[in-house]
Amino acid sequence: MKVSLLLFASLREAVGERALSLELDEGATVADLKERLAREYPRLGPILPRVVCAIDDEYVAFEERLRDGAEVALIPPVSGGSGDLFRLTREALDGQALAALVRRDEAGAVALFYGVVRNHSEGRGVERLEYEAHESMAVRKMREVAEETKRRFPEITEVGVWHRVGTLEVGETSLLVAVSSPHRKEAFEACHWCVDRVKEVVPVWKKEHWAGGSAWVEGHPIEAPETAEA
Repeated sequence: MKVSLLLFASLREAVGERALSLELDEGATVADLKERLAREYPRLGPILPRVVCAIDDEYVAFEERLRDGAEVALIPPVSGGSGDLFRLTREALDGQALAALVRRDEAGAVALFYGVVRNHSEGRGVERLEYEAHESMAVRKMREVAEETKRRFPEITEVGVWHRVGTLEVGETSLLVAVSSPHRKEAFEACHWCVDRVKEVVPVWKKEHWAGGSAWVEGHPIEAPETAEA
C-alpha cells in the first residue's frame, strides 16, 4: 500500500522534503512507519521518539494500522482561512478585530491575550521567529480547543483563536486568544486556560533566529492516544 507522509519543522529539515510517498506492507502500523524512517533517515533518530502521528487530521496511537491512500502527518513537539473565529494567517493580527467577533450582548467582559515576539530567549538575543503549521489540522484543533474551553468554563459566551505563520520580527503579534463572558473572572480564567491548551495541542512550530544561528523550539510534546480505535 502507499501512504503520503507530511513533515514539518525539524522533521522537514532533517529529511529535506515537505512530503514523501512511501510504499508499505499491508497491515503496517504507525510504529512500523517510524521504524522505517529511522532506518532510512538517520538524522530523524533523535527526533522520532518525541513525535506523534496524525492520520487525516486526527491524532492516532502508534498501534494504529495504516490504510492505502492515507495522509499521514508526523507531529514534532509544538512550540508553545478557516473562518472568522479560528484563523491561521501570514497577515498581521488585529486584536480589536478578534475582540469584536467574540463580543455578545450578554457578555460584560472580553479577555484578550496577545502573544508577542520578544527579543530574547534563555539568555540569548532573538532577532526574529519563523512559524510553521500543519494548516488544516491546526485550524481544526483551534476549534476543538475552543469547544473544550466552553465545556470547562460553561459561563463564557464565545472563544476565538488566531495564529500567525511565516517570519515575524521582534514586537509582532504571533497569537491572539479572545474570550467573552458575562463576568471578568470567568473570562480571565478561561482565556488563560485556552492559551495554555492551544500551545499544547495545536500543531504550530517556531524557529528562533539569532546572530549566527537558529533552532526549532520544542516545548510541549503531544501525547498520542494510548490505544487504536476499534
